[in-house]
Amino acid sequence: MAPSILSKQSPIIIVGAGCFGLSSALYLAQAGYVGITVYDKQPYDENAYSTTDGADAASADFNKVMRMSYGEEIEYQRLAWDAIQIWNVWNKQIQSSPAQDLPRGLEPSDRVWNNCGFLRMSTDGQLSQFEQTTLRNITREGLRSTQFVVGDPEDEKRVPFYFKDGEWERKSDPFLRKLQGKSLAGVFDTTAGFVDASKACTWAMHLCRQLGVSFVLGEESGQVSSFIRSPGGHTTLGIRTADGKEHRSELLILAAGPWTPYLFPSIAPLMETTAGSVVYFQLPPQSEAPYLWERFSPENFPVYAYGGWTKGLGIGGFPRTEDGVVKIGYRGAKYTNYEDVADPMTGARHRISVPKTRYWPEPSEPAVTKQAVEAIKSVVREALPELAELGIAGCRNCWYTDSLDTSFVIDRVPGDEGMMVCSGGSGHGFKFLPVLGREVVKIIEKPGEKNAIARLWQWRTRSSGPRNGLEQGEAGPRNWKKQEMATKSDWTFDDNKAKL
Repeated sequence: MAPSILSKQSPIIIVGAGCFGLSSALYLAQAGYVGITVYDKQPYDENAYSTTDGADAASADFNKVMRMSYGEEIEYQRLAWDAIQIWNVWNKQIQSSPAQDLPRGLEPSDRVWNNCGFLRMSTDGQLSQFEQTTLRNITREGLRSTQFVVGDPEDEKRVPFYFKDGEWERKSDPFLRKLQGKSLAGVFDTTAGFVDASKACTWAMHLCRQLGVSFVLGEESGQVSSFIRSPGGHTTLGIRTADGKEHRSELLILAAGPWTPYLFPSIAPLMETTAGSVVYFQLPPQSEAPYLWERFSPENFPVYAYGGWTKGLGIGGFPRTEDGVVKIGYRGAKYTNYEDVADPMTGARHRISVPKTRYWPEPSEPAVTKQAVEAIKSVVREALPELAELGIAGCRNCWYTDSLDTSFVIDRVPGDEGMMVCSGGSGHGFKFLPVLGREVVKIIEKPGEKNAIARLWQWRTRSSGPRNGLEQGEAGPRNWKKQEMATKSDWTFDDNKAKL
C-alpha cells in the first residue's frame, strides 16, 4: 500500500527527542507542518541534556566527533559538509542572542561546535586504504585544500599560510612521536572537530519550540507503553503513554535511538543496540597544572583517531572540556545486552539487545569492560603518559543502534503507512543533526522519488555481505554477560599503584 499523503495539519508524533527526532521535528516544522508532537521519557527540559543531571541517551554528551572523512561513502561526506555550514550558523546565532532569549543550559558565550581539527593518525607509518579513498573523494569535491597529509611536501608548504604560532606542530603530532623517534603519518582535517551534543540538542529543541513543535517529556506522560493499531492490525494510528493516555497520529516517526528495537522488536534483524565504551581523565585544577590545561586545550590539541578510524585499534579522543575532562573512547568491540522483550504491538516475546545504562532499566553505578579499559590504557601509556599519571576518573557506556551496514534506517515500515523508523545511527549519526531532518522531509513527501540518500537509508535486508556483527547474535563474543567488567582498581596504571 502506498503511503498516504500528509497535509500540513496532519498530526505527527515523533518518539524520541534525541538527534534524529529533533532534526526531523525541526525540518518538518520549517516545511510548514503544524501538528508535530515529540514524546520522550526523559525530562530534557529540566536537565538540558546534561549527563551529570541525569540525561541518559547517546545524544546527551559533551563532545562528539564532527568529521567529513568517509572513505567511499561520498554521500555521507557531502552531508557532513552541509552540516558544518549550519553548525557555523548555529554558533553565530547563539553568540548573538541575548542571554534571556536562550533556553536553560545555553549562554551567549557557548559554542555548540568547535572547529579544532581532526587528526586521523596511523601507527604504522602508512596511510590506510580508507584514508587514500577519503582524500580522493574530498579532492573530487574540490576540498583537498582542507586536508593536510602529515609529511607530504606539498601540504607542508601550505602549513605557514593556514597554521600560526606552532599550531601545526602541536596538532599534527599531539603524541610527540617525532620526539620519541617514532613514525608519524596521518591526515589532519581542518574542517573537523567536535560538537557539544548536549548543548546542540538544547539549541535544536529551542528552535523547534520557536516553530511551534510541542514536547511531552517525562516518565509518565512522555514514555511510550504501546502503539495503537488499526482494527486489521496493519496501520499504526498513534501511541499509548505510561500515564494511560492515547495519542493519535497520521504518521508516527520512531526515533528512539538504542531503545528503537526495544519498542519495535521486529526491526531487530536490521538494527541492533550496541555499546561503545568511554573513560574520562580529570585534569588537576588549572592553577595546579597550567601546562596540562594548555596542552589539552582545543586550541592546541585535536580530536583524534589513534591507529585507524573505521578499522584498527578503535581508539579515539578529544581535547579537554571547559571543566578539564579529557575523554577517550573505545569502539573496538561493540557490546550487546540480550534480554527478553515483549513486542508492544503483538505481545510476542523476543530475545534482543537492549540498553543497560546508568539509569535504565534501574539505577546502577557505571562500569565498562576490562577489555575496553586495557585497550585505552595501552594507548595512554604509549601516547599520553601525562594522563597515565592521573588515572581514570570515570566511565560511561554509550548505547547506539548499529544497522547491519552502518547506514541509517529512515523509511516507512513496509506494510504500515502510519509508521516510519528514523534510527540506526551506528555511532556516527550525531554530526548530522543540522541536516538529517532535511532528508527526512524529502523521504516523507516524495516516497516514489528516492534520491541517493533515500536509497542509502531505505528499509533493507541482506542474507550475505556486510552485517556489522548482527549475525553473531546472543551467542557471539560481544555479549555483555560474557564480559569481565573493570573495577576501579583497574582504572589506575600499573606504575601508579604503589603510589595509591
